[in-house]
Amino acid sequence: MQLSRLNQRTFLSLLKAAAAAAASASVSSRRLPSLHAVYIKLGFLAHTRVTNGFIQGYCATRRVTDARRVFDEMPRQDTVSFNSMIHGYAVSGDVASACRLFEQVPAPTPVTWTSMVAGLCRAGDVGSARRVFEKMPERDLVSWNAMISGHVGNRQPVEALCLFGRMMEEGFTPNRGTVVSALSACASAGALETGKWVHVFVEKNRLRWDEFLGTALVDMYAKCGAVELALEVFTGLRARNTCTWNAMINGLAMNGYSAMALDMFRQMELDGRVVPDEVTFVGVLLACSHGGSVDAGREHFNMISNKYGIGLILEHYACMVDLLARSGHLQEAHKLITEMPMKPDVVIWRALLGGCRLHKNVKMAEIVITEMEATCSGDHVLLSNLYAAVGRWNGVEDVRRTMRSKGIEKIPGCSSVEMDGSIHEFISGDKSHPSYDDIHAKLIEIGGRMQQQGHVTETTEVFYDIEDEEKEQALGHHSEKLAIAFGLIGGPPDATIRIVKNIRFCMDCHKFAKLVSKIYQREIVVRDRARFHHFRGGTCSCNDFW
Repeated sequence: MQLSRLNQRTFLSLLKAAAAAAASASVSSRRLPSLHAVYIKLGFLAHTRVTNGFIQGYCATRRVTDARRVFDEMPRQDTVSFNSMIHGYAVSGDVASACRLFEQVPAPTPVTWTSMVAGLCRAGDVGSARRVFEKMPERDLVSWNAMISGHVGNRQPVEALCLFGRMMEEGFTPNRGTVVSALSACASAGALETGKWVHVFVEKNRLRWDEFLGTALVDMYAKCGAVELALEVFTGLRARNTCTWNAMINGLAMNGYSAMALDMFRQMELDGRVVPDEVTFVGVLLACSHGGSVDAGREHFNMISNKYGIGLILEHYACMVDLLARSGHLQEAHKLITEMPMKPDVVIWRALLGGCRLHKNVKMAEIVITEMEATCSGDHVLLSNLYAAVGRWNGVEDVRRTMRSKGIEKIPGCSSVEMDGSIHEFISGDKSHPSYDDIHAKLIEIGGRMQQQGHVTETTEVFYDIEDEEKEQALGHHSEKLAIAFGLIGGPPDATIRIVKNIRFCMDCHKFAKLVSKIYQREIVVRDRARFHHFRGGTCSCNDFW
């Protein structure tokens, strides 16, 4: 029986509707096999377009086995068939099957190659995705975008920016998708100068500043510590959605501008055109936490459900526990955790543990470590630092033994700094950087000038029970100190030194940055795991409350 053009279109429309419904409701996924049975009964097996629709429908409902059965029964598969099946395998996480099928494609098109790249990135196998990308006989803009966004989505911003630069060198012009990925990479890596270049590119090419592109730019400037530029972009946007307001509120909060963040939230309420969501209140509570505003934090925490009817999420509790714990209300913070309607995660326990360290409450810290079943090195190091701070070296040794028995290794500190359009990364104790000799000489010079200022190295948080002189040597090679020294020797004498680090600032490095900003009259901006620190003239925006 021949399927008329009209019937084929009708069938495709029905199939598309069924697949879309199946993706959103489990009951609808049962309709697809029934529709497929009718299709087979009517003898429509030879119609590739319709069969491809069934493959896509089954893949959309995670019935990859059924999709593969349809694929294998096809008299002839085309490029769409292979692409759909490969896509169905990245989505389901079956990377091995996707790779095997990819090798069977007779003549892969750029679309097929790109599907493979995107699928591997989605599955978290960026290394394999990059190898496939490099083997492509020809690439289009979509291919570049897939690989760049894959690096960004898998927390490899430096690799994304390197690939972005290479794409430009090979003559490809970025589109909106490229720009959003590049701005996200700049935000993650703290690559302000590259982000500024992207901003200029958008202006010159007259790309439309809608809510999405505008939000990406606000977020980039805020996460690079350039709050003034973020505010300038935010103020100039004609269209703002909730995400735009959230980016600005969260940006102000993480940079330590707590009062401005709360004022921005009030402006959002007065504006009336957008409604706060759960992410908005994460930023609001973060602002209260970083500002130590306990009463304001309690007020806004209660406002979430009472005024706006928004369900409380783990992040709201984490911010509130962090605020209470760091302000010394450890019992109240612990009570809040025990009364949560959901199971607390390690982030919440870690917030309470941080407060225990700050207020030297060893007993509660030991309880927290037990209750959270800590598997991250940072949590154990926090407890170890607390033991070291109160001189309980037996406790330090116990933590080290526990870490060894559980196979937990201490995560090395890593700091990155942008210089002349390139990202330079430093790892604590590492001497492999090409400029290490100059960096080491600069650190010696800084140390001498600090001694003249009466600086005493803060050794209370050093992990081991060793002599003070050895502790000072260990602290002297922390990654942020290496990055700061490099910033002093490698850039213009008045340029702001901007650093992104992977773990929390230690007390000695914080004092170090404050003194460097005073002695050398340089602004230093550091983004650690929790927040920003803006150092100017010997003071920090966090007011030593972090």
